[in-house]
Amino acid sequence: MFALDPRLQQDTLPIGDFPLCRLLLSNDSSYPWFILVPRREDISEIFQLDVADQQQLWQETTALAEMLKDSFDADKLNVAALGNVVSQLHMHVIVRKREDAAWPAPVWGKQPAKPYSPEQIATIRERLRLVLTDDFTFLEG
Repeated sequence: MFALDPRLQQDTLPIGDFPLCRLLLSNDSSYPWFILVPRREDISEIFQLDVADQQQLWQETTALAEMLKDSFDADKLNVAALGNVVSQLHMHVIVRKREDAAWPAPVWGKQPAKPYSPEQIATIRERLRLVLTDDFTFLEG
């Protein structure tokens, strides 16, 4: 049975589900930083997914990245599956802007996370509701 890694539970806010992945928002208001986690048990690497799930992961990642680029007016998107700290397979999709605090460096460890306010979270959820398609189910939270 799928269970979210405790570190991801601690550091993120649940947004909803694509057919394969749970969509999370990193609780750091410095960057619109989203994380896709395939809802599969004991998977740490992309190649451990079957071919259909690998294709679905890339489709969901690509669709999310395209939607975020437009909705958040990104200068660049950082997409990565690192897993050095959290081994559960997860894909980072981070909106980058030239004026963000870490530009042009990676966002990891650049500055302490600044948690979102309830108002900021509501604004992001509403922005996402306008662009996510019918194959997405929002979680209330």
